[in-house]
Amino acid sequence: MPRATTDRFSRAHQPSAKKASSNDQGEGSSSAARNPIFNTERFGQHILKNPQVAQTIVDKANLRPTDKVLEVGPGTGNLTVRILEKAKHVTAVEMDPRMAAELTKRVQGKPEQRKLEIMIGDFVKATLPYFDVCISNTPYQISSPLVFRLLSHRPIFRTAILMFQREFALRLVARPGTELWSRLSANVQLYAKVDLVMNVGKNNFRPPPKVESSVIRLVPRDPPPPVEFNEFDGLGRIIFGRRNKTIHANFLAKGVMEMLESNWKTWAAANDVMISDDFDIKAKVEQVLRESGFAEQRAAKMDVDDLLKLLSSFHDVGIHFA
Repeated sequence: MPRATTDRFSRAHQPSAKKASSNDQGEGSSSAARNPIFNTERFGQHILKNPQVAQTIVDKANLRPTDKVLEVGPGTGNLTVRILEKAKHVTAVEMDPRMAAELTKRVQGKPEQRKLEIMIGDFVKATLPYFDVCISNTPYQISSPLVFRLLSHRPIFRTAILMFQREFALRLVARPGTELWSRLSANVQLYAKVDLVMNVGKNNFRPPPKVESSVIRLVPRDPPPPVEFNEFDGLGRIIFGRRNKTIHANFLAKGVMEMLESNWKTWAAANDVMISDDFDIKAKVEQVLRESGFAEQRAAKMDVDDLLKLLSSFHDVGIHFA
């Protein structure tokens, strides 16, 4: 099952250097805009206050009247109220009970109230309902866990419109041969098509974060590729460790051959394969790299198809990575 594979950009925002002005109330009549008890930074959450940006995000989801929508980190509901206008039902997952209470007040007594369910708790641990579309102004400390939780969700949803810290978003959409192409890029693009929707400046949030944001569209591949994620990720850990080194050089890194030999012996025992006294895992690995033509390639320029071909070549001789 896909899981978070990097925590480099999963930290929460630092509080803004300037406190939000008392008259910076953002959108709507929400008392959360004025209420100092809301410590949104505690959850890495920054409320989207620009109504035009909020509307554009919802429009990009191309919602249908029959859609059930999952919203992660609704805050005070600036996206939620727009989603409710177009969707059949919205399940909003909010970590902060005070934010959830504010959102409840916002729809109380209105027709939209019947279409909204609020789940209070940690999205990463929550039992998710069926949904067609996910929309999220993502609390940035759960960026990577959120992506991989969505990709492992079944049944497969149609699309997700997700806002992230810009550098994280750019890694998700990066292509082979570019500076930001990484193990994260490959792991996500194995399971989904990802593209950049729009950039969002820091001043569109309350309180403003120290970094810029971007919105991406994530469309799961359906059906998903018939490959075990831990195997694909295990290969990625080796070759993206030094992505500009040759694949051969990365396999010579400390501890790699020992790990592969242990995995191979486990596979051999499970498949009744005799292990000869002169077994040499290094020679076997080098043979695979030579015959597959990837020995002198570099991960920085290999696309997902290349990685799958290399993984298949190793599997053909019983070498596994998980």
